[in-house]
Amino acid sequence: MKKPILGITMGDAAGVGPEIIVKALSTPEIYDISRPVVFGDLKIMERAVKIVGADLRCHAIQDPADGVYERGTIDVVDLNNLPADLPFAKVDGRAGKAAYEYIERACHFAMKQEVHAIVTAPLNKEALNLGGVHFPGHTEILGHLTGQKDFSMMLTSPKLRVIHATTHIAYRDVPQALTKERIFKVIKLAQETLQLMGIEKPRIAVAGLNPHSGEHGLFGDEEETKILPAIQEAQAKGWDVSGPEPPDTVFHRAANLDEFDIVVVMYHDQGHIPIKVLGFDSGVNVTVGLPCIRTSVDHGTAFPVAGTGKAKPDSMMEALRLGAQMAKVKFADLLKD
Repeated sequence: MKKPILGITMGDAAGVGPEIIVKALSTPEIYDISRPVVFGDLKIMERAVKIVGADLRCHAIQDPADGVYERGTIDVVDLNNLPADLPFAKVDGRAGKAAYEYIERACHFAMKQEVHAIVTAPLNKEALNLGGVHFPGHTEILGHLTGQKDFSMMLTSPKLRVIHATTHIAYRDVPQALTKERIFKVIKLAQETLQLMGIEKPRIAVAGLNPHSGEHGLFGDEEETKILPAIQEAQAKGWDVSGPEPPDTVFHRAANLDEFDIVVVMYHDQGHIPIKVLGFDSGVNVTVGLPCIRTSVDHGTAFPVAGTGKAKPDSMMEALRLGAQMAKVKFADLLKD
């Protein structure tokens, strides 16, 4: 089987994205499992190589088909859209606009199946907006570029996986955004994505929204009116789904007792907090429900250490591994020798 092509977007160049990419691509393992290509700016990637002190060269290309994919060489689809002296650790609209353009170009090739997974370095949302790109983040950008509206965010770590029914909205809007249809859709996405990850029969827990899962309506009725009906519909399909589970215990049961493969969470921080407590450096963000695979680091641009060479590549490494694994399953026929 041929190795999948991973399109790595450089992220915000004022942050640590280029440095963690260089560190990850300095390891032979990534070339053993994939053909990585960076969508970015050649000058910025060469600057990162010097900062990290890596024994690598950057090779400018315009199409992933032209990559050499050899250890010691970083293939870069060079958009040449940033100045060489772009300052570190400063919100800059130029970096935000450029970061969007890297995603756009990678998505173009992914939709043609010439890139088999997109792996993203971090963005800065303020810089995006200053650059005229008005999206909350990667997930919404990719939904827009692929024409998809029904997608979700999954976070994975060595001990825990979560998938979100809602993400970047105000807490006061969460109860209204939760519907039986939306919760069932996210359960379905969890089922399908875990199978893509190699788990044949996923064990899915669905967290409640309210304390103690509402105590049968005492603290709210969303569990009875929205969450439980979605669970019952999923169970009728033969899926291993349980809940609504009390949010204060379900993550312990998944991470420490191995009762579940994933937890469906109702809002952003309900999922992000346990993931980041258990695996801050090794978490991976997966956008599910898109026509293309997208994995990402689960951290921000880390401005305080940008340009120092100190940023850890652990999350990028995990994102590359997971992207390669999912691509091998999804594109098994395409990658046959």
